[in-house]
Amino acid sequence: MKHVLYFGILVCMAAACRNTDVDFAWTGTGDRYDMDGDFETVEEKTPFEYPAWKGEKISAQAYLHSDEPLDKVTLSVSDMTCGSYSIPYDAASVSFVEYVAGDVLDTTTYNQCAVRVPGQYDSLLVADMIDNAVAKDVRPGTLQPIWLSVKVPSDAVPGTYTGKLVIRHGFSRRTVPFSFEVADRILPPPSEWKFHLDLWQNPYSVARYHDVELWSREHFDLMRPVMKLLADAGQKSVTATILDRPWNGQTYDAFGSMVTKTKNADGSWSYDYTVFDRWVEFMEEIGIDRQINCYSMIPWALKFDYIDGTTGKTEYVEAAPGSTAYKSYWAPFISDFANHLRDKGWFGKTMIAMDERPLDAMRAALDVIRSVEPDFKVSLAGNYHAEIEQELYDLCIAFRASYPEDVLERRHSDGMVTTYYTCCAEAYPNTFMASSPCEAAWLAWRALATGCDGYLRWAYNSWTADPVHDARFRQWAAGDCYLVYPDGRSSIRMEKLVEGIQDYEKARILSEEWRSAGDKEKLDSLRDVLNLFTYEEITEKGAEDALNVAKAFLCE
Repeated sequence: MKHVLYFGILVCMAAACRNTDVDFAWTGTGDRYDMDGDFETVEEKTPFEYPAWKGEKISAQAYLHSDEPLDKVTLSVSDMTCGSYSIPYDAASVSFVEYVAGDVLDTTTYNQCAVRVPGQYDSLLVADMIDNAVAKDVRPGTLQPIWLSVKVPSDAVPGTYTGKLVIRHGFSRRTVPFSFEVADRILPPPSEWKFHLDLWQNPYSVARYHDVELWSREHFDLMRPVMKLLADAGQKSVTATILDRPWNGQTYDAFGSMVTKTKNADGSWSYDYTVFDRWVEFMEEIGIDRQINCYSMIPWALKFDYIDGTTGKTEYVEAAPGSTAYKSYWAPFISDFANHLRDKGWFGKTMIAMDERPLDAMRAALDVIRSVEPDFKVSLAGNYHAEIEQELYDLCIAFRASYPEDVLERRHSDGMVTTYYTCCAEAYPNTFMASSPCEAAWLAWRALATGCDGYLRWAYNSWTADPVHDARFRQWAAGDCYLVYPDGRSSIRMEKLVEGIQDYEKARILSEEWRSAGDKEKLDSLRDVLNLFTYEEITEKGAEDALNVAKAFLCE
């Protein structure tokens, strides 16, 4: 009854704003509207509709509109109170959402991996970047999104909290109340989440975008807020590169090698791990320290870099996996690298990682690794190969593929990492600019439904030339290359992904309790909910319906 009353009060308050010079309405975090759309089309909804757990980050979205220009609009949040207890204002963040150029999906095919010629697909502006600007001029007649997040303290007193969003422009001030409920449950900090998130980082794009020297202090300082967003999402893996251009320069900023390999005049090899060590230590300091995935022994173009010790020039070996030249290049490195990792205390969490490589090439790489260092862990994101599955500590397969049930059970009992991924091969669910934001949250629920440990995506911050304004790229649908923006600016897509991961953790915690208590009824009900997260369901109905059912179930 209390929740129903709260809903009615809030709608009246928000609706009252329509009768002033500045229109304001709460809407859903998965809703998007055209920048030049009619404000009357904005569907009013309850912010913070579902109760939060202590330790959870919750978000709400609103739209601001005026027929007159609004100069230097600022946003702030009050303390949030529940009786005599309060959550301080700095537990909340409120930001303008900026529109970024994207493009529509190719409706002639499910696969979105084709080259995109400029002008081939209709462009659109998408409200996506959660900006860090302290003030903004709002153009007349536009719909300006606002994103409000609250990180509920882990020691918060359960109950209903009330706060105020304050909007200032010129000499005017608008106060909009909001409320949310805190349940008597605790969500662990992201570092303790079981969900295995693996979004591949690109440090090279940060240096290029900010025009600073690669691996300089300025470079690391600029990466800090970007990677902190990732740590706060529960990221488990550091993306490291052990050779030049493992993906053949497919992104705007090609990946270089973090290890310098020198072939000496006598034919011996020397290795310099300075950059690799600095990168891993930096990420550990940020809080991403569970795993190190090193790409790759099988690059997309079979060229392997080294420094000629006599001339000092960079040279390349071209060799197919299984060839003598391939073994001669990799065997001494694997041996030396393993020794270095042991010295650093990193060997047990480091993977030699491959991406979408065929079975014969994988077997050849495994042969070299096992002949030199049998205990080295190996990772693959790609097709499911039953023949080598047991040799892959970290295995990730494509969205529409599936693991045999007995394989999942064995891998879980053996403590192996078993995940799935999406890429340009899926029109939906995905995290393109044209995707519904709800699809990002849906992805985490899909992992739970299929018994996977988590989710992988190939590009966290492989930025385009001008990522804050234009996400379109020469290949793949816009947004495929990155989920966050420079200077630690998040996106609606990223925030919805985190929302889904938190839901995964809550469902996991509850199911473990029900299993311990032998509560078959609740476990069966959860299974009914998870059965909604299928390719067929999202194709027919989209992501939002299943998410609403799942969230309502958690609230019960």
